[in-house]
Amino acid sequence: MPAIEIRPDIHWIGVNDRTTDLFEGLWPITQAGVSYNSYLVNDERKAIIDLAKGFKADEFLDQIAQVMDLATLDYVVVNHVEPDHTGILRTLRRIAPQATILCSEKARAMLEGFYQIAENVRTVADGETLSLGQHTLQFLSTPFLHWPETMMTYETTQQVLFSCDAFGGYGALQGAIFDDECLAPDFYAREALRYYVNIVAVFSRPVLKAIDQLKDVPVQVIAPSHGLIWRQNPGRIVELYRQWASYATTPPPVGVALIYGSMYGNSEEMMNAVAQGVSGAGVPVEIFDVARTHSSYILPALWVNRGVIVGAPTYEGGLFPAMVHALDMAERKHIRNRKTAYFGSYGWGGGGRKEFERLAESLKWEVLDTFEFRGGPTEEDLEKAQEFGAQFAQAIRG
Repeated sequence: MPAIEIRPDIHWIGVNDRTTDLFEGLWPITQAGVSYNSYLVNDERKAIIDLAKGFKADEFLDQIAQVMDLATLDYVVVNHVEPDHTGILRTLRRIAPQATILCSEKARAMLEGFYQIAENVRTVADGETLSLGQHTLQFLSTPFLHWPETMMTYETTQQVLFSCDAFGGYGALQGAIFDDECLAPDFYAREALRYYVNIVAVFSRPVLKAIDQLKDVPVQVIAPSHGLIWRQNPGRIVELYRQWASYATTPPPVGVALIYGSMYGNSEEMMNAVAQGVSGAGVPVEIFDVARTHSSYILPALWVNRGVIVGAPTYEGGLFPAMVHALDMAERKHIRNRKTAYFGSYGWGGGGRKEFERLAESLKWEVLDTFEFRGGPTEEDLEKAQEFGAQFAQAIRG
């Protein structure tokens, strides 16, 4: 894509990534892709804000060349040191050694640790401003969004907020970079939620703090490091982030994430009966097979639903391993205070339920009910399972 002017003398010079399989080496983006949004302020003094992964160097440098000569670059603003933001920094430093790197105090040590760059680096304080001529940059400290050194950069004359990882999302840009030109808003909203829960959810309190910090800052454009640029309705992505962040401490909407695993189909058969009970009680349900669905897609459902039903068999005296992994990921992402229930089969002896209860206690999930059955389900078991689902749905609704 060519460089695109988003406000007078402010250009998007980002790149798309449709070849990386795992974001952070963990989260699948094979289908969605991701963008690395970088921005150039082309004024009397010239500044690039945020960079890109190193393997996109040629495309990134071509984007810059469409607007300016790198030999005239004055500043590189590093809002965040993570390599998807800074991977090209060494290359840029070789081409434009005269450019001063601007970053937070904590970022200085990280730059030296990641790239052995210590010369011509200048730290900026929270609220500090820098005039580029007709444009002025203001630096806003937003620690733990989502690393401790992270900051945002605000261009005061055009009221553009370069928000770094905050207000971003997965999803390569599909020809259009702005929210008002996007023809697939549901795709980007879904990928923004997945990104939030995968990457940012642990830091929901700092998210709410940053949103409060920005409440008196007039913003016409939100330009994050990943995903759409919000110029028609920047408040929409802020409110989505506020809503998602609130689920860390307050109950999410009434709904059920039903996660299950099944070795030979017995727990799956029961799952269908449980789901029928939940749905019949008028409560929406999202269903995931933990052995076949990456946790990247399961975690958002756990985050935005008040209830979680876990269905999995006993395996070697404990809980089905793929389910243990899913619940461990929920623990790592601090998905707390859900209402939950368990069902599952066992052969000669149990153990799955007990391990589930230990994990639920660690997660601070309230266990409302459990239901185990031996071997394959009987007709009576299936009837009980349907009632089990209906009662759970009624309990979380009440």
